[in-house]
Amino acid sequence: MDIYAQNILDHFKNPTNKGSIKDADITHNEANFSCGDTLRVDLKIKDSKLVDFKFNGGGCAISQASVAILGEKILGKSQTQILKIDFANLKKYLGVPISERRAKCALLGLMTIQNAILKRQGKISKTWHDYLA
Repeated sequence: MDIYAQNILDHFKNPTNKGSIKDADITHNEANFSCGDTLRVDLKIKDSKLVDFKFNGGGCAISQASVAILGEKILGKSQTQILKIDFANLKKYLGVPISERRAKCALLGLMTIQNAILKRQGKISKTWHDYLA
């Protein structure tokens, strides 16, 4: 378990894909108001696949590490594949148990990325209820 907890801390302290994309195809913001975590994602799409991903935000180790780890997993994936990722997949990527209290922290990145894609497709955004029901 400690090796996975260390992985979370490493991604929090040295996150991959942190930054912005000047000519992003999609930029989207979300927040977890219950604890103050904030997130902005920039996505570059080519031929329906994610070719570049960057994020900026602030918050706890779980929220920031989660989006960094997720970013590594989704590069090169199609928008359809990204929209199929669920909380169970995310927990596997993180490799640590996520308590009910920390679920929104862990899910912030996934929700922000998926809502960015849904917004681009003209579809309805997901809510916390969609992930935690």
